[in-house]
Amino acid sequence: MAKSVMICDDAAFMRMMIRDILTKNGFTVAGEAENGLKAIDKYKETKPDLVLMDITMPEMDGIQALKEIKKLDDDAKVVMCSAMGQQAMVIESIQAGAKDFIVKPFQADRVIEAVKKVLE
Repeated sequence: MAKSVMICDDAAFMRMMIRDILTKNGFTVAGEAENGLKAIDKYKETKPDLVLMDITMPEMDGIQALKEIKKLDDDAKVVMCSAMGQQAMVIESIQAGAKDFIVKPFQADRVIEAVKKVLE
C-alpha cells in the first residue's frame, strides 16, 4: 500500500507542487492544511504516515503544530519545510521532534529523498 503524506503549507502553489512530486513518486496525499491549527485537525482525521510541514504559516506556525501533533502521537513523522533556512528554526524543529528539514525552493529529488528516509 502506498504511504500517505499530509501537506501543510499556507501557499496553495506550494501544496500543489508537493502534491505533484509525491503522487508522481507513488505516494498518496492524505490531506492538506493551510495553517498549523488545520494541520492538527487533519492529522487526527487522516493519521498520515508522514507530514510535510511548512514553518511559517498564519494562525499557528509549523513548529507549534509539530509540538501539538507529537503530543497526540509520539510516533508522528514530520519533515519541516522552510524558505528561510534559519539555523535556530531548524534546531528548534529537530528538538521538537522533526525527522528532517527541506529548504524551499524544493527540488523534487530532495523531497522524495527526505520522505523515503523518514519512512524507512
